[in-house]
Amino acid sequence: MITGIIPARFASTRFPGKPLVDIHGKSMLQRVYEQCQKSKLNRIVVATDDERIASHVKEFNGEVILTASTHKSGTDRTAEAADKLNLKDDGIVVN
Repeated sequence: MITGIIPARFASTRFPGKPLVDIHGKSMLQRVYEQCQKSKLNRIVVATDDERIASHVKEFNGEVILTASTHKSGTDRTAEAADKLNLKDDGIVVN
């Protein structure tokens, strides 16, 4: 099984709210999620510490998991999500 985890945070210092920015009628995050659906991933999960992002993912029927707000990188957020989803022995995890 191949699981793709998309780390998404709202509180970016360079571009706050970037995952939710509208690009021709869809958020950047939804566009990324939809592109992932075209791949050979068996499962796609958005990992976030923000309820606004979590709510948005649920609106387009995506899977989301909440993570800590203390992560310094998307890789750290992805690792926590993989642990919470119990994916250590479940094939491949793509960040």
